[in-house]
Parts: sequence; structure tokens; C-alpha cells
Amino acid sequence: MGKITEILTTAQNRAKDLGLPYEGALTPEEANTIWQSAPGAKLVDVRTRAEIDWVGKVPGAVEIEWLGYPGMKPNPNFMASLEQQVDKESLVLFLCRTAQRSHMAAALATQNGYADCYNILEGFEGDKNSSNQRNKLNGWRAKDLPWEQG
Repeated sequence: MGKITEILTTAQNRAKDLGLPYEGALTPEEANTIWQSAPGAKLVDVRTRAEIDWVGKVPGAVEIEWLGYPGMKPNPNFMASLEQQVDKESLVLFLCRTAQRSHMAAALATQNGYADCYNILEGFEGDKNSSNQRNKLNGWRAKDLPWEQG
């Protein structure tokens, strides 16, 4: 349990330093360790159905769109879906393409009574490199964490 506590403390301090409105911010590697090790931890992928189908998915993740595709309009059922699929007592790790939508999802979940929300920094695809390509510099896929083609 020492490793989990150490990672979560680091993530909580990172969130405080960055002034984030939720419990913590995790690197992809830290998030995977927590997800695999912490009892009851849930990974919530908030990317669009299209992104999950075409770019890749994290096996075992709860999938709830933050924005709908096409049109990229906010999902009016996001909180209802989250409440149906994830217990408010769970440690919740939010993932999207680049950590922007997951940041908003973690903030909204926190406002709605989820006390243990963490954003996964870098996201699934990470930042663009000098050739304007994702999945090369950082992110869940580039770190070769569990994922499969949709």
C-alpha cells in the first residue's frame, strides 16, 4: 500500500501546485499503477465514441463521452451516466486525448460529490511533436500502457 499512497500524495501535491479543482493529477504511468493496484479504482475515458473506435481504447475503462461526435457538443447526460456507472466513493481517474476534457470532467465530478477525482496528464494521445503528430512524445499510448485498437 506504500506505493499507492506515495503516488497519490505526489498527485495531490501536483494538483495543489497547479491550483486544480480536484484531488490530483497523475502521469499516465502513475495512473496505470493506481488503476491496477488500488481497490475499486475506476478509469473513466471521456473521449468520443469515434476516438475510442478509431484511435484505440483502454480495456476495462468506463467510457462516457464528455462531448458528442460529430458536432462536439457537451453530453447532457455525462453526470447521470457517471453516477450510474461509478460509485461516488470510488477513486476515479479521468482520461481523454490530451487531458483537457478529462480536466473538465474531473472538476465537474468533484463539484457533484466525487471526492477522489484525478486527471491523467498527457491524455491518451499526448502532445504533438515537431511533425504535428500525437502518440510519439508522451501520453498513455506512447508509454505503451494497456490499450487496444477499437
